[in-house]
Amino acid sequence: MPAHPPRGRRATERKGDVRERAILDTCEALLADKGYEAMTVGDIAQGAGITRGALYFYFGSKQEVVTALVARTVQHLWERSRATAASDDPRRAVAAAMRRTVELWNEHGLVMRTAIDLSLTVPEIGDLWRHTADLFIAAITAVLERAGVRPGTGPDQAAAMARALCWMIERSFYHASQESRDSLRRASATCEHIWLISAGLTP
Repeated sequence: MPAHPPRGRRATERKGDVRERAILDTCEALLADKGYEAMTVGDIAQGAGITRGALYFYFGSKQEVVTALVARTVQHLWERSRATAASDDPRRAVAAAMRRTVELWNEHGLVMRTAIDLSLTVPEIGDLWRHTADLFIAAITAVLERAGVRPGTGPDQAAAMARALCWMIERSFYHASQESRDSLRRASATCEHIWLISAGLTP
């Protein structure tokens, strides 16, 4: 997706790419171990096997590291979901998009919840999350229109329904992912059912 890198990041050779990946992987592990507020730049650098000075070559702050981690995660989410949502069969598109979304929430639910929690206080993360939501709203709109829902922004038209579905899925997954994989699976099944009803694809 077209996301601008945080301040301080530079184009580097392959060794730099490996280090950057190590920084982001360490950040994700520390989110689980300590949480956003407690972890420090020093913690991230130590976990990645580099000095604080070396970390600042890639990122200017802890906030920038987390923003880059969120960007990487939502990029994976979009890559997994966009092709399946483009299927000519709306029912298959819904099922596949939900399945891919569940997979990523199972793998990176903590990052996704952190993005949601920080989206109101960290402008870069808020912009990134809203941009990602807009991409999914457009994809859901296209599925609804292929299923016969009228185009437009009226309450019973595709764009407005897609926006409501997108934010419903986000909230449902946010809460369910804190409980268990089974809770997430059930929440996904419910959201998928509501999406199919909205598209007129249930018997």
